[in-house]
Amino acid sequence: MSDLRVLRNECIEQARAIVATAEAEIRTMSEDEVRHYDELMVKIDSINADIERQERVNALDSQLRDAVNYRALKPQPGALEMSPGETRQYSILRAIRAAAKSNWQDAGLEREVSDALAKRLGKDPQGFFMPTSFGGEMRDLTTDSAFGGKAVATDLLSMNFIDLLRNKMILRAAGATVLGDLVGNVAIPRLSSGATAYWVSEGSAPTESTGAIDQVTMSPKTVGAWTDVSRKLLLQASIDVEMMVRSDLATVLAIELDRVGLHGSGEGSEPTGVDGTSGIGSVTGGSAGGIAPDWADIVDLEKEVAVDNADIGRLAYITNPKVRGKLKAVYTNATYGEIPVWRDGPTPLNGYPAFVSNQVSSTLTAGDDSTCSAIFFGNWADLLIGLWGALDVLVDPYTASTTGTIRVVALQDADVAVRHAQSFAAMLNALTT
Repeated sequence: MSDLRVLRNECIEQARAIVATAEAEIRTMSEDEVRHYDELMVKIDSINADIERQERVNALDSQLRDAVNYRALKPQPGALEMSPGETRQYSILRAIRAAAKSNWQDAGLEREVSDALAKRLGKDPQGFFMPTSFGGEMRDLTTDSAFGGKAVATDLLSMNFIDLLRNKMILRAAGATVLGDLVGNVAIPRLSSGATAYWVSEGSAPTESTGAIDQVTMSPKTVGAWTDVSRKLLLQASIDVEMMVRSDLATVLAIELDRVGLHGSGEGSEPTGVDGTSGIGSVTGGSAGGIAPDWADIVDLEKEVAVDNADIGRLAYITNPKVRGKLKAVYTNATYGEIPVWRDGPTPLNGYPAFVSNQVSSTLTAGDDSTCSAIFFGNWADLLIGLWGALDVLVDPYTASTTGTIRVVALQDADVAVRHAQSFAAMLNALTT
């Protein structure tokens, strides 16, 4: 922590020196100075995030057991610290076969890992627990399909296996706060308003005032997906199906959780994402329908957060590739048209980092337009992602028993919450065509 703070102070002093030099010479900063300054700001944000994470670890330190036995450690939500040998020996396919037969005689390690997770979480799985450290659409894996069939062959180049092109997960990269190993419903106290200061004359007492405290609540909501694995694929596959199945089971749920963090509807059992959170800043470009985003809209997103004193922490923009392409062809000044809104470098949008993924919708509706994209700005450390337990894998050998196919269902309990609505602003009617 001390080293991090020293490094942060050094970066701040360097940034101040760059600004002071330009001011002393009565000039604007050069392109090299601007680039160096932006790089320092990104580094400072990263250091601040490291400090915040370390402070959380220190606060929870009393709850952690410092033991040599890997099962006594908690390296990350839903994970066990397994030795390299045990990690290599663990087989999700062996666990699936054991669960399907209700016979764990040949899957002792897998059963032991599941039991250790169950003991730590204080609940039994519906099938078996799989460590999430191994890791939309769940694909049916069969030997005669376009996917599974390609795995049953000779001379397969398993190291060059071509995976599905998936949406990029961006919330953790942007700095969202992940709360792991939760038990029961969660209520986080929040100071919603502060006390009031008063000027008083000599001998007089100020008027009494108190702040108000409310709560940010989270409760487990289950996201699930399933895939079919054929009996022949389990027996014949020569490619590294093991890692493929592990990754597919965990990744598809992680991508969906990432999506609802932005666009969760809050209906039924789906969490409420940032765009559905009451009280976030709204930028529309002055239009009830879709409108092409411009420099003023990007600045307004920042302003909406800043006017509520929330422009601190992991500030960044998040949008999709269509918006990025649009803003690269839009200029900050329509008269001169020299500087594109979206520039190259670590802080490409209005001097802040910007994350891009197709997780951000391009099919939103505004007025008569149904092809609108979203642009978000905010302090992403104020987006909370809660995880309850490990990945629960349920094996169903009965639904397609006539074909010998085993259905594998993966379930994860999770929730999303916004710590301060004022920390975020969104433009939900951006047209890119």
